[in-house]
Amino acid sequence: MSALLSIADAHVAYGKVEAVRGVALEVADGEIVTIIGANGAGKSTLLNAIMGILPLKGNAAFAGLDITPLDIEDRVVAGLSLVPEHRELFATMNVEDNLQLGAFRIPKAVAATSFEKVYALFPRLKERRRQLAGTLSGGEQQMLAMGRALMGAPRLLMLDEPSLGLAPIIAADIFRTIGELRAAGVAVLLVEQNAQAALRIADRAYVMELGGFILSGPASDIAANPRVVASYLGFQREGGGV
Repeated sequence: MSALLSIADAHVAYGKVEAVRGVALEVADGEIVTIIGANGAGKSTLLNAIMGILPLKGNAAFAGLDITPLDIEDRVVAGLSLVPEHRELFATMNVEDNLQLGAFRIPKAVAATSFEKVYALFPRLKERRRQLAGTLSGGEQQMLAMGRALMGAPRLLMLDEPSLGLAPIIAADIFRTIGELRAAGVAVLLVEQNAQAALRIADRAYVMELGGFILSGPASDIAANPRVVASYLGFQREGGGV
């Protein structure tokens, strides 16, 4: 498969501190790729740089387009979308208004179709569409954050810690939804602390340590790697995971 997203020799720094060093990554159309690693490894930093929130030095192409000079809005128009770790919803706006914000750069006809798709994917959001976002449960807020990102009809959805703070049964629902996105033709780049759950649904995986990738390959191979099992999967297997 040809790459939908291709990153090469990527460097991201906070001032003089380099948080991501020389990484290369690819995501194909309709593929789920996960990045696992400890807190502070650089995973969220890389996603933010791909989205244009942080400056990225190196090569970044999406659907054959050089996105390095593009601002965030133009990357959204190109088909990239990010659900940040802390969701960043507008708490005093209702569900439907939050969703509408995700469609601000697309035609009204496309937005109407996006509402239908989001409500089909997350029926609870349709039930809560007049409810203020700040009064939703944690799981509902994660659904809303994902739904808002999907309103722009992205070809690639980047998810930063979607199961963070959620009860295991709710997190399991989120992971099932991610699998449904792949079936619908949306590629997913997933950063997730629950490595076991992430590797279970992903096609390929990267392992990140100290700003660089130390392993990459099919998710099943990464899940069986003794170093990954010892560092990231041992405790989760004992506790059951998601």
